[in-house]
Amino acid sequence: MKFISTRGKAPIVGFCDCVLSGLASDGGLYLPQFWPQISETEIASFANKQFTQIAFAIISRFCEGEINNEILANIINKSYENFTHPSVTPIVEIAPSHFVLELFHGPTLAFKDVAMQFLARLMNHILSEQNKRATIIGATSGDTGSAAIEAFKEQDNIDIFILHPKDRTSEIQRRQMTTVLNKNVFNIAIKGNFDDCQKIVKDLFTDENFRTDFSLSGVNSINWGRILAQITYYFKAGADLGAPFREIDFCVPTGNFGDIFAGYAAKKMGLPIRHLIIATNENDILARAINNGRYEIAKVIPTSSPSMDIQISSNFERLLFLSLEKDAEQLCSLMNSLKQSGKFTLPQNALRRIRKDFLAKSATQEEVNKTIARIYDNSNYLIDPHTAVAINIAEKLKDDKCQIISLATAHPAKFPDAVKNASGKTPKLPAFLADILYKEEKMQILPNDANLVKNFIAQNSRAKNQQNQLRG
Repeated sequence: MKFISTRGKAPIVGFCDCVLSGLASDGGLYLPQFWPQISETEIASFANKQFTQIAFAIISRFCEGEINNEILANIINKSYENFTHPSVTPIVEIAPSHFVLELFHGPTLAFKDVAMQFLARLMNHILSEQNKRATIIGATSGDTGSAAIEAFKEQDNIDIFILHPKDRTSEIQRRQMTTVLNKNVFNIAIKGNFDDCQKIVKDLFTDENFRTDFSLSGVNSINWGRILAQITYYFKAGADLGAPFREIDFCVPTGNFGDIFAGYAAKKMGLPIRHLIIATNENDILARAINNGRYEIAKVIPTSSPSMDIQISSNFERLLFLSLEKDAEQLCSLMNSLKQSGKFTLPQNALRRIRKDFLAKSATQEEVNKTIARIYDNSNYLIDPHTAVAINIAEKLKDDKCQIISLATAHPAKFPDAVKNASGKTPKLPAFLADILYKEEKMQILPNDANLVKNFIAQNSRAKNQQNQLRG
């Protein structure tokens, strides 16, 4: 399997190089040259298989020839042995034909664990085989950072630097990052918002000398390895509800578009998904883009679902590239317009193709609060604000033609204040995280300045030393 960049100028690469580089050298995002197909017979067989078996069936199709099957199976099995539910990603029915896909049974209580636990072990294996070190750089609005740090904290060949917006995550989200004291872990609190953090990361990746000197790699959903691991739970949930013999709608709370793009990939591979529903909070750039045909950055509005308080959705570039029929030149023109003016208009042909697969709608803060309260009152089931966004919009768009699955992307205990304010009930942290509020924290606070971040990384990354030794 080979991978191409959405910007069209980076070399075509194999799976391992795609995963290690994260972002393509031309600033684009990697995509497979073609979508491997999963037959109806195989999809039906997933209903009787464990999550790890389904994951192997999907992931192995993308790295065939580069990673030994026995090694890959071991990586996958190790990745999910510390999840607290035997099904890894179970589904729960909350109303007739409306299900919740629980993605929060990993070590940091967020859907990012499903991908990150796999990606960390995969990258460490590749680096070990190549006798190399890497420097991981990532930006987070909350969950990505904690999941990445938890996954990479014991990977010997990697140093990890995570940027988060200062005072714009929940306390639990912050502490899940800053209480990890391993020597290869570095937390950077940026005086700005998530988009500022994400821009710094992209700036560092496009600095070719810095990127090479420190062997930069990314673990945000710009990394194809993240998307790949997330495809797995769409197939598992679909098979659990009768696929391939029934169509299913998925409603996904999303800001950076990575989670829902994994659903799109699953559909392209053969899973019978009718609609992928983009659920946004009041930071509704994606809903506006789909419904009005105009992608235009607005001011970020703080909400109780901070992981979605985003105005620049990196993974939307992947969908846009495919909807333009892989016209990299046209894609670059739109991205340049976004950089220069903060907006672009989607070409009509591209918009028409996107609307065949996607619906989009936003939920207000008041609607989110009412949804948390109502679901708890009706079902004694607590949900976090991100999940509430999905459920609220799923209820608005659901019809009788097929079942719908709302993705529960975080445990309610990650957002205790928001959940209590809405429902009157304080969600409890699992026992293994009960002492997190009392642990020592470690982080570096920096202004919104890429050069200062670059200097901090240069002072602390071990990859530079290795590069010097190799040159010597």
